[in-house]
Amino acid sequence: MKTNDEALLKIKYNVLHEVAKLAFAGELEEKRDEIPFKLIPGPKAQFRCCVYKEREIIRQRVRLAEGKCPSNVHSDNMIQVISSACEECPITRFVVTDNCQKCMGKACQNACNFGAISMGRDRAHIDPGKCKECGKCSQACPYNAIAELIRPCRRACPVDAIDMDLETGICRIDESKCIQCGACVRSCPFGAITTKVFIVHVINEIKAGKKVVAMVAPAAEGEFGADITMGSWRTALKKVGFTDMVEVAVGGDMTAAYEAMEWAEAYKEGKKMTTSCCPAFVNMIRKHYPSLINNMSTTVSPMVAVSRMLKAKDPETVTVFIGPCMAKKSEAADKSIEGNADYVLTFGEAIELMGAKDVKLEPEEYADQEGSVFGKRFGNGGGVTNAVIQCLKEQGQNTDIKVAKCSGPADVKKALLLMKVGRLPEDFIEGMMCQGGCVGGPSNLKQEVVWKKDRDALIAKADGRGVWENLKNYDMDSFSMHRSFAKKEDAENK
Repeated sequence: MKTNDEALLKIKYNVLHEVAKLAFAGELEEKRDEIPFKLIPGPKAQFRCCVYKEREIIRQRVRLAEGKCPSNVHSDNMIQVISSACEECPITRFVVTDNCQKCMGKACQNACNFGAISMGRDRAHIDPGKCKECGKCSQACPYNAIAELIRPCRRACPVDAIDMDLETGICRIDESKCIQCGACVRSCPFGAITTKVFIVHVINEIKAGKKVVAMVAPAAEGEFGADITMGSWRTALKKVGFTDMVEVAVGGDMTAAYEAMEWAEAYKEGKKMTTSCCPAFVNMIRKHYPSLINNMSTTVSPMVAVSRMLKAKDPETVTVFIGPCMAKKSEAADKSIEGNADYVLTFGEAIELMGAKDVKLEPEEYADQEGSVFGKRFGNGGGVTNAVIQCLKEQGQNTDIKVAKCSGPADVKKALLLMKVGRLPEDFIEGMMCQGGCVGGPSNLKQEVVWKKDRDALIAKADGRGVWENLKNYDMDSFSMHRSFAKKEDAENK
């Protein structure tokens, strides 16, 4: 993950490392309160104003590492605010700068309909209690003296789910709007927004002797270099205590095949549809475009498909998804999805889980290809469409369809709005909330330009098997590939 400050990752992962070590040793309950003092020995502060604030930040991060909210206030939302780390950003959106000439025309004052602007001794003044953040003063100023300062988290949020307490300056998340995409997490320069982590839960399942199977997202290929294969992941995870590992690329094949059948039927009926594999995209439709729920594919995501396959073989299996997506945590928490993944870890969280046992990803040859090339590229922007088209070709179906390949909030919102008003020119929408698809997820550890060459090199080694050809190796009749989308109360009221 790339943030505005690489030091944020060091803090986060140091906490996870310590928590994981204590959890494996069975000493977390006894030594939990020692972690802030171990990481922040003092007397000098390392990254904030004082050691006391730093230790409180660490304490709240420890709670998050245990899958808890940072405060004692319960919330089911996966995205959480670390209150002790948030308050450094400007509260007011519009600020008068030194460019102010205190001109005679008072254009800013005249433009304000709320009486928020007064004249001080040297410059104009904006009363934050009266300001409605309409921006008319900034537009009216002839000297461009009124700057617009939008908090990074608020600017990044695609659904306007973030505001702040004007008294404390602490960011607040409107959970009725939040789609849990993780854009705010990535954007915060203070690391004040993050997610719940289930690393302790996974460790406890392993220590209990349960059959714990990792499901690694295809986005992992290339992320850690051209010599780190899916075989590298399997070996490392088994050393930690996982029973086995499965490539979620095969889940991509499963989802593509069954979405292809839905698309073919919908196309014949003249019905427009959307994909359903990106959980943030699904949350976007359910919360902000509820009238389009019936236009969404009912095919489950690759993560759920693989989890159902594993649980169909052994219902006692504990499934753990590992990937670059934070929204997957909200999907796994949805108990209405039968056979769902039990836990989700990001790449960084999985690395710290392994590091707690002194296990590293090592170069390894890998011949046990589980997914087709189309499944492996499922997480790329346009990858879902390419896989679905391939399935239609293999089944002799019509492929003369138009698809809006949307990656990133702007593309997604535009396409959904056009579909809502009946003006979408395409037949289907591929919706990915992250720019570039899953491979651009907020928990990626490297930028795309760094790992793209390695990713292409790894995938190029895969054979050219078709999607349906690959699925012959799996018992697709042992589990369902569909789910239902019930309208939530908040959606029905829109």
